[in-house]
Amino acid sequence: MKKIIFIVGSRREHSFNKALSEAVAAIIKERVQISFLDYASIPLFNQDEEYPAPPEVQRVRDEIMAADGIWIFSPEYNFNIPGGLKNLLDWLSRPLVKDDPERITALTSIPVTFSGAGGKMGTRNVRKHLADFAVFAKMKHMDGEETGIALTGEEFASDTFLLDEDRRKMLENQAERFLSFIGV
Repeated sequence: MKKIIFIVGSRREHSFNKALSEAVAAIIKERVQISFLDYASIPLFNQDEEYPAPPEVQRVRDEIMAADGIWIFSPEYNFNIPGGLKNLLDWLSRPLVKDDPERITALTSIPVTFSGAGGKMGTRNVRKHLADFAVFAKMKHMDGEETGIALTGEEFASDTFLLDEDRRKMLENQAERFLSFIGV
């Protein structure tokens, strides 16, 4: 069974993007093995501590390299990638071996897709930044429309993600394309 790692870019207890990832997990859980990457203990990136990689960084790298694909669910903070997620990506995008001329990383050639729930632009900017990052990191970014959900005022006020039929169809479409992309 193929393995997909879900990375949630918000660590907030009632994260809309965690709820979004759980909705996708419910859609595809019978067809793939899903795990959620825990990266809360990753230290701030420091080039002086890069080699050998800190144990928590190595643990996360090993989990990523054992996966058949990555699905990132992220809010947009100030039109950009949230700091904790950016720190994780900085660690993952560094060469596994010091002075490697090929610059092979934990992310090299791994399939990836992005979704997000946020403000009125539906996380458009963060998904664009993540797509640019995927090119830099030599990942296999799935072409085509990805899911960006503009949360309603009611959702923000109640701190509740609502999965209506239109949203579900968008997620199902992206899920089908991503599963096909990774060979399921």
